[in-house]
Amino acid sequence: MSYKADRTAEDIKRELTVLVAELKDPRVSDGMLTVVRTEVAHDLSFCKAYISSLQGIDAAAAACKVLNGTAKGYLRKEIGARLRLRKTPELKFIPDDSIEKSIAMFRKLHDAEQNEHHIEIKD
Repeated sequence: MSYKADRTAEDIKRELTVLVAELKDPRVSDGMLTVVRTEVAHDLSFCKAYISSLQGIDAAAAACKVLNGTAKGYLRKEIGARLRLRKTPELKFIPDDSIEKSIAMFRKLHDAEQNEHHIEIKD
């Protein structure tokens, strides 16, 4: 990816994070959503935004349905205005379970650490 596409992807991620948090729709605002990453096409015409939720992949999928539906036009317009892009990329929101996987990994590491401290060493 080019430097400009990478920079634009990070800018879009930052703005989407703020915009999603400001949305009033309860299907989105109750999900504690996070924009995990964004990928922008080389020609900046298309952007995939990966959305994760602390409540799991089902909540992320439900939020993506709303974001891909009624909120898509508003979010695209706001991003174009805030970033002053000549051509605002079309947005596609994709559910992502990386937060769920991270929490599971953290729990496994924590449990392993706890078990390590409880092992008795016999000579």
